[in-house]
Amino acid sequence: MVAIATDRLTKVFDDGTVAVDGVSLAVPSGQFLVLLGPTGCGKSTILRLVAGLETPTSGHVLIDDRVVDGWSAQRRQVSMVFQDYALYPHLTVAQNIAFPLRVGHGPAVEQRIRQVAAELGIAEHLHRQPAVLSGGQRQRVAMARAIVRQPKAFLLDEPLSNLDAGLRAELRADVTALARRHGVTTVYVTHDQTEALTMADQLAVLRKGRLQQTGPPAQVYGDPANLFVAAFLGTPRTSLLQGAVYAEPDRVVIDLGSQVLELPVGDARVARLAEHHTERVTVALRADALHPVPPTGADPARPDGPDPAGSDRTLSVTLRGTVRAVENLGHEALVWVDTGGLPTSPAESQLDLPDPQTHLAELLAEDPPPRHQLRETIARMIPQQRRPDPPATARTRYGFYPVYEPSPSDPPEGDGDVVVRVPAAAPPQPGETMTMALDLDRLLLFDRSGHRIRLHPHPD
Repeated sequence: MVAIATDRLTKVFDDGTVAVDGVSLAVPSGQFLVLLGPTGCGKSTILRLVAGLETPTSGHVLIDDRVVDGWSAQRRQVSMVFQDYALYPHLTVAQNIAFPLRVGHGPAVEQRIRQVAAELGIAEHLHRQPAVLSGGQRQRVAMARAIVRQPKAFLLDEPLSNLDAGLRAELRADVTALARRHGVTTVYVTHDQTEALTMADQLAVLRKGRLQQTGPPAQVYGDPANLFVAAFLGTPRTSLLQGAVYAEPDRVVIDLGSQVLELPVGDARVARLAEHHTERVTVALRADALHPVPPTGADPARPDGPDPAGSDRTLSVTLRGTVRAVENLGHEALVWVDTGGLPTSPAESQLDLPDPQTHLAELLAEDPPPRHQLRETIARMIPQQRRPDPPATARTRYGFYPVYEPSPSDPPEGDGDVVVRVPAAAPPQPGETMTMALDLDRLLLFDRSGHRIRLHPHPD
């Protein structure tokens, strides 16, 4: 089977936008690679460059170790599945599936169509047209059309994003099983980290056209190379707190402002952390790195009350805070705990979120859409509703965002929030004090530039 590679692939559009910036990837034969990243990071552009639908500004695309930059999409023998299905509405399901074959409907072709349709569970819909099918059935038709001519590679551009959650989970397993059953090299684009982590053999995380990290999903999740990867991966979103490292003769601590994390004496991580004495760091805490523990007095891991030096700060691998909000998910509850620390700004985490200090209604797009005479004419013909105050949506350089009027019952925004999972049977209530133990093996630290501070030797 084919292997796909990109060599310093770059795409700059006519307006100067750098969509893909020097990306080098290698997909071994038969492997399932997922391109993951926020909207606008260049994932789909890479897919189109591999498919031959876009021409690279520089760099190369290789298939079977052959440079295919000048090849047409048809000659590359890859099949692409789009987000919007791209089915022909006037053709039946069978005709849509058969379209890439470009041959008459002989017995062999009809048998192949029935075989593929049965494999995807749409054999009973072959005589129907796409308009009468559900979204999941249409996506199965698109998949059948992609595999019917036995391509060298599958290229899938967010094929499940238009489906509801239940169908997405079902088709995730189907798509993965299909690719592995056929042994086809697959490149899959998504911004959904659940899809990426559950489907991929190899994961490639992108940001603003640049490759951030590649590797098996478990490795990328558990050993992020930089702050962006750590912040982007994780459900709920990784908690980021500002801290400072202080090394004393008998101990090393990470000062979070209202409390400190002290590494146990004799721990192998102490010497490595001491090298960063007085440096500012970002502490990244995922929900699976924390678990609730009994309050002070019942926890043998840390002293009762203030430390011997008279400080009222917590000198252990535990955190304390006030429960700010609880989200019950049925099988578990997510608890937002305000630790009193300072959150890391989006500018440092590079998550490219709107400025939380500015009301979204006051943010304007850098390039407002051009005026369109036909649209303006239609707008004058349609009765306009009274504009809400504040507006229902605000246009920012990051896209359209809903603007909500906070209700009195909404919890206030907390500084230094961390999220912890607890059993749904007896979750704490807002306002309660909670003590959490931190698994030091899952503690993630990053310097001011966002590079990882490794407290263990890098795994081979």
